[in-house]
Amino acid sequence: MILSALFCLYGIPSALLPHMPSMPPYDPLKVDVGTVEYLDFTVRDVTRHRDVPIRVYLRLNQRSAPVLLFSPGLGGTRHNYVYLGRHWAARGYCVVMLQHPGSDDTVWRGKSPLKAMADLRSAASATNFLARIQDVRVVLDQLTQWNRTKGHALFHRMDLARVGMAGHSFGAVTTQAVSGQAFGILGQIYTDPRIQAAIAMSPSSPRLASPDAAFGKVRIPWLVMTGTNDTSFNVADAASRQKVYAGLPAGDKYQLVLSNAEHSAFSDRPLPGDRLARNPNHHKAILALSTAFWDAYLRDDSGAKAWLKGSGPRTILDAKDRWDAK
Repeated sequence: MILSALFCLYGIPSALLPHMPSMPPYDPLKVDVGTVEYLDFTVRDVTRHRDVPIRVYLRLNQRSAPVLLFSPGLGGTRHNYVYLGRHWAARGYCVVMLQHPGSDDTVWRGKSPLKAMADLRSAASATNFLARIQDVRVVLDQLTQWNRTKGHALFHRMDLARVGMAGHSFGAVTTQAVSGQAFGILGQIYTDPRIQAAIAMSPSSPRLASPDAAFGKVRIPWLVMTGTNDTSFNVADAASRQKVYAGLPAGDKYQLVLSNAEHSAFSDRPLPGDRLARNPNHHKAILALSTAFWDAYLRDDSGAKAWLKGSGPRTILDAKDRWDAK
C-alpha cells in the first residue's frame, strides 16, 4: 500500500508496480498425509505400578511440534481415532493418543454383548476417572523427559510450551477435568496448567452442580462438539451435552452440533446399535474446525482465528449443522 502511494505520487503507471504475491486463504484441511509416521511407547508410572500405552503421530523429521494429547472413549485404545491422529500430525502437531488401563478394550474384548455392556457401565467409575486424570499428568511428565533425552526417538521433537488436550466421551470428561472444570458441590479442581486449549467431543454436563458452577471458571479456549443424536448409555444426550457450552464464560469458546450425528460420529467407525447412516461430511467438519482451533490457540495463527470467528465454518458445515462462538 505504501509503495502504491509513492508510485502514484510520482506519476508512475500502476502496471509498473512490483508484483506482491497475495497470501493463500486459510485452509484447515490442506495436508500432506504421506509425511506422517507413528511410534508406540509405554509410559511407566512407578508410583501407581501402572503402564500407560501411547501412540505418537508425527511428521517425518518434525522438530519442536506443539503437542496434542487425546483421551479415547470408554473401551477405546491408542489405536483408535486414526483419522484425527494422522490429520493433526500432517498439520505439524505431535499427537499423543493415550490408552487408559481399566477403561480400555480389555473391558469388552472377548465377552458376550450383554457382559461387555455391563462391564463398560461398571468401568465408567470414579476410580477410572481419577486414574485417567493421573495418566494425563504422568504422560506429560514423561514426554518432557524424553524431549530432553538425547538419543530418544522424541528428542527435541516436541514443543511442550504449547499443549492441547482433546478427548471423546469418557475421554471428553477426562479432558474437561484437566482443562478447567470444577466437580461436585465442593468444586473440586483437577486442572493441569500445562494445557492451553481443549476440545471435548461428546462432552458431559455435571449431575451434582449447575453448568455455570462447573464451567464458569474455565480460563482457556474450549471447543465442544456433539451431534443431535449423540446419546450414550441412555444417560447423556445432545441437550445435556450442549449445557457444557452454555455454562462456559465468554471469550474464545466454541460449539459444534452436527445434524443427525450419533455418538460414534467422532470415532473411526460405527458402533453396535447405531441407527443412522454415517455422513462423510461429519469427519470433514470435525477435522477442519478442530485444526483451525489448534492453529488459532497453539500457534497464534491470526488467519485461523479469523476463519473460526468469521464465515469459515459455514463453508464446511451442512446447512442444518450448528456453529456457535462466544
